[in-house]
Amino acid sequence: MQQPNSSNRYAIVIIGILFFAFGFVTWLNGTLIPFLKIACELQNDIQAFLVTFAFYMAYFFLAIPSSYVLKKTGFKNGMALGLVVMAAGSLLFIPAAGNRSFALFLTGLFVQGTGLALLQTASNPYISIVGPIESAAKRISIMGICNKIAGMLSPIILGALVLKNIGELNEKLASSTNASDKANLLNEMAAKVITPYLIIATVLLLLALMIYKSSLPEIDAEKEEADTQSTPQKQNVFQFSHLLLGVLCLFLYVGVEVMAGDAIGMYGKELGLPLDRTKYFTSFTLFAMLVGYVIGIFTIPKYASQQKALAVSAIIGMIFSIGIFVSSGYTAITFIALLGLSNALMWPAIFPLAISGLGRFTKTGSALLVMGIAGGALIPLLYATLKDKGISSNHAAFFICTFPSYLYILYYAVIGHKAGKKTVKKNMTSLPELV
Repeated sequence: MQQPNSSNRYAIVIIGILFFAFGFVTWLNGTLIPFLKIACELQNDIQAFLVTFAFYMAYFFLAIPSSYVLKKTGFKNGMALGLVVMAAGSLLFIPAAGNRSFALFLTGLFVQGTGLALLQTASNPYISIVGPIESAAKRISIMGICNKIAGMLSPIILGALVLKNIGELNEKLASSTNASDKANLLNEMAAKVITPYLIIATVLLLLALMIYKSSLPEIDAEKEEADTQSTPQKQNVFQFSHLLLGVLCLFLYVGVEVMAGDAIGMYGKELGLPLDRTKYFTSFTLFAMLVGYVIGIFTIPKYASQQKALAVSAIIGMIFSIGIFVSSGYTAITFIALLGLSNALMWPAIFPLAISGLGRFTKTGSALLVMGIAGGALIPLLYATLKDKGISSNHAAFFICTFPSYLYILYYAVIGHKAGKKTVKKNMTSLPELV
């Protein structure tokens, strides 16, 4: 339903604030991984990467249920509910820190992910539908910029608060022979997370109240269900080959995105770089993604279709993966951060390619794609397992998890997105005009 321009602008501002909020929470994981490894006395990086596992697996379990929740609540109330759930997850960090309970930290992260699954399922289609379709890509790019600016800030802020003087603390822990003194040091460190997450929970609850009380226009998305002419012979969503291949593509994309954003600090630590520096590396990756979004705004579709942008991004990702493999030190870290540039345009390219032509199955197809976000849970865990179990070296493990993923994304950009289609409509193969 077309809304007046003033309503559109109001809605875009509100959703932009939401994208900033969940971008801030999402990209805290890169700081939490080394923090929890020390505070909870984890034995290896496999355990540490359960942070991303717990967070992103929530999308796998909650994507489809979220679509049913939204049918009952509507978009506006669904977004408010998602923020409340995220706040509840943040509050779990308080008892988790008090007891230095890794299990409780993981529970809090899973609950946060649950709220984010609901928010993502509501906000992504909302921002596309709330205004004219010909400017949808521009709105999505603006949301992405809000998300990534928050992602740049969050590890800097949390790192400064909870990992301050971490080198000095590690020295004290290493030299401490008294179990009680060591426990006191760890308790003091764990307590540093309480205030930040209490503030985060408060802000999320205030945002939820703001959304609930706002005049945010409700969108009638049920009209999309009426388009059945494009799928007259399809009985279920699993008959769309390009969608199923797209789910795998998005799974791999989110995996390499999390590798570049959340695993970069751990990679630097494996190279012997001090934690006082590696705690900020996630921000470098997010800055590169921000640059990628800006490039996309000015180049797609004026100079390149979304398939071409996806193919070029995959090729660049493969080149950077090779660069990481053959280099070391800060050169390797630079290549990992630059993966953010190659990842930036992948979500807005993969998603529309995968759901094109689904007709009445569009909502279910979208939910399946959101489930693909679980790649952020499994691929970083695979990286940690390969290197910690001695199956491969640190740089080889990173290469194994990234290069084949970009290779498949290239396949999807060139061939996979056309699988099972007799024809490909021009207006479904390029992003809407950015006007």
